Amino acid sequence: MNWGVVIPLILFLVIIFFIGFYASKYLKSSADFLQEYFLGSRQLGGFILAMTMVATYGSASSFVGGPGVAYTVGLGWVLLSMTQLATGYFVLSVLGKKFAIMARKIRAVTLVDFLRERYQSKWVVILSAASIIIFLFSAMAAQWVGGARLIESFTGLSYTAALFIFAVSVLVYVIIGGFRAVAITDTVQGIIMFFGTMIILVGTIIAGGGIDNIISDLAAENPDLISPYGADRSLTPVYVSSFWILVGVGVVGLPQVAVRAMSYKSSRGMHRALIIGTVVVGVIMLGMHLTGVFARPVLPGIEVGDTVMPRIAMEVLPAWLAGIVLAAPMAAIMSTVDSLLLLVSSAVVKDVYLNYVNPEASAKKVKRLSISVTAVIGILVFAMAVQPPDLLIWLNLFAFGGLEAAFIWPVIMGLYWKKGNASGAIASILTGVGSYILFHSFMPQAFGMHTVVLPVLLSLLAYILFSLLTVKRHADIQEHVFQKLWSA
Repeated sequence: MNWGVVIPLILFLVIIFFIGFYASKYLKSSADFLQEYFLGSRQLGGFILAMTMVATYGSASSFVGGPGVAYTVGLGWVLLSMTQLATGYFVLSVLGKKFAIMARKIRAVTLVDFLRERYQSKWVVILSAASIIIFLFSAMAAQWVGGARLIESFTGLSYTAALFIFAVSVLVYVIIGGFRAVAITDTVQGIIMFFGTMIILVGTIIAGGGIDNIISDLAAENPDLISPYGADRSLTPVYVSSFWILVGVGVVGLPQVAVRAMSYKSSRGMHRALIIGTVVVGVIMLGMHLTGVFARPVLPGIEVGDTVMPRIAMEVLPAWLAGIVLAAPMAAIMSTVDSLLLLVSSAVVKDVYLNYVNPEASAKKVKRLSISVTAVIGILVFAMAVQPPDLLIWLNLFAFGGLEAAFIWPVIMGLYWKKGNASGAIASILTGVGSYILFHSFMPQAFGMHTVVLPVLLSLLAYILFSLLTVKRHADIQEHVFQKLWSA
């Protein structure tokens, strides 16, 4: 075991635990447990909002799986990854004030809270909660695997032991601190990600003899490694363009991102977050994916792409600095896991249990159930992650695509189109999720596009068609909704 690498990681985990304990005092003193545990009492400032969005979005896929694919595919994957540059700006611009104002009016704690009030439908709630639970389990499994592989690679522990350490670390601070602990740790983790990305990129360039030398080595091995099309010529213009639906437009439909847009403190804070988030995402995405490509001449022949980042860090940096830098992907993974844990927990407790099982549950019971459900979910995901896939980025992107196909139009059209109703939302969710699974299974990358594109388009058509066909049936409910959500 390389203690020079391990000690910085241990210090990082200690800091995270202290933040969890610090945030726990707010849970104890809060008059509204649900608002504090799942939204941090809506007190996020601009910097924290930006960093928590970046840290939540930047995950094992960005810091472990993404560079691994870039190592295999080449500079074309870097170009593709930069379609994520405007993600934070786009999300806050589309949702922004309108979503936050409506969420505050109805005291929404989760995205499903908003959908329940907007559509006044039990089936919208049940389908939404089921989609969150199913797809986020896949996403969490990907993060668990990424965290375990990092710990495994620089401690020498077995994969299972590393997985156990990672799971316990995350569960402890999420359970004791809730959303506030998540937001504060996301800020710390976002800062680590930002500087860690720049350090490892510079270290890799130096180890490769400079950018010119690295590019020459890549071109000598395979000219397509430095082309926009990728080493296997799979990155066609249509595919790269359509990928932005998954990592750009569709991100509005991700519950873990959307909930950030209802948790900020003021409009000024949101505007600051737009700028800060865009800059930080740009640096991180470009730096991490370039590092993956530039690592190829330095460390040729890596078979498991998910090991590229830890191996290149330990190769090109002093042990103590490698330990600090490797805290960046660990931070990214932990920050995504904690958010997903709270989302799935809130879907079970707030969206299903409190709405339809026991609406009169006491505050004490809700608190105990929230903590228990979070712990149980963590244990179940641990069990799923024991047998990991070769490249976890595909598991993560599958989950993202499913969530986007389910939620993008019920959220956006629910905000901006007053004729949208429950029938349209139900049809959109069923069409989006159903077609996404079918296309993913039997016709992936149809017509050269990313798998998520056609399900997103079909779900939009279903939303509009069924809403227009059932306008009269929902007229009374819609009038009530307008008065509640759109009134001054």
